[in-house]
Amino acid sequence: MADAWSRRRAVTLTLAIELVLAGVAIGAARVTSPQLGPDYVDIAKVPAATVPVAAPGSYTWDCGRNEIGHRNTANIVVTPRRPGPVHHVHDYVGNLSVDVGSTVESLPGAATTCTNGDQSTYYWPALRMGGTGEHGGAVQVPAEVTLRFYGNARTPVVPMPQLLRGAVGDAYAYTNGGALAAPVWSCSGETDRRTLLYPVCGRGERVLRIFDFPSCWDGRRVDSKGHRQHLVFPEAGGGCPVSTFPVPRLELTVAYDVPRGTPYRIDAFDAQRHSPRTDHAFFVNLMPDGLMRQIAECLNAGRTCR
Repeated sequence: MADAWSRRRAVTLTLAIELVLAGVAIGAARVTSPQLGPDYVDIAKVPAATVPVAAPGSYTWDCGRNEIGHRNTANIVVTPRRPGPVHHVHDYVGNLSVDVGSTVESLPGAATTCTNGDQSTYYWPALRMGGTGEHGGAVQVPAEVTLRFYGNARTPVVPMPQLLRGAVGDAYAYTNGGALAAPVWSCSGETDRRTLLYPVCGRGERVLRIFDFPSCWDGRRVDSKGHRQHLVFPEAGGGCPVSTFPVPRLELTVAYDVPRGTPYRIDAFDAQRHSPRTDHAFFVNLMPDGLMRQIAECLNAGRTCR
């Protein structure tokens, strides 16, 4: 009897640890149908989260949705001039010159998909429909990509410098403990519910990936070791840590039309098991200086601009 009780306790403890690592509250219902599995969760069962605090102003612009198919295995921030594995493809909007031979410094002057002249690059892992096979199904073109800047609720923002890098999420979160993993997954009708799992959305709703980037700059560097130290997240309440300055906060939202009950997954590195916890995104700022100043003025005045 004691041995049976110990085994039951061990199973319960293991399940609890797995749920915590997945970012789901203990006791929250999970979708475990044979077609989907433990990486999926019904969005209705995800608790509402605290979203980043922002000032009233916003600036929204259009860079398309990668309908032209600009994608490759490069990561010019982390591994410039080095191709990545074939099963880890990035989608891009913005700067059209990004390829496996690019560096951040090679981007200025290139053509762009952005209608306002923004030459920045914005990228994230491709999403594929289907959850079987080594690489999954065909890459899905987003139904919509929204780029939006917000101000800071406590302090006026300063313009971003040219070539500032930003990163959110962690491509190795499944195997390294997930300290940098970000709950980016949501649904179009439930944007206050964000999860580290693939959401199963209500009928008629789109699957969303909402990448909220850090927005407190150290005022000196455009990059740093690990690509995280020069641009950090605000503290609770929205203020920036000491010795950092608020810049416009980028919210990148990528929406997909995924029929309810259909499996899907992102491209990932070896050993990461296509885990939704490994979702991530990057940007390199090449917004024209004059436009960036106008954006900062718009946000600090609390206006809604396009």
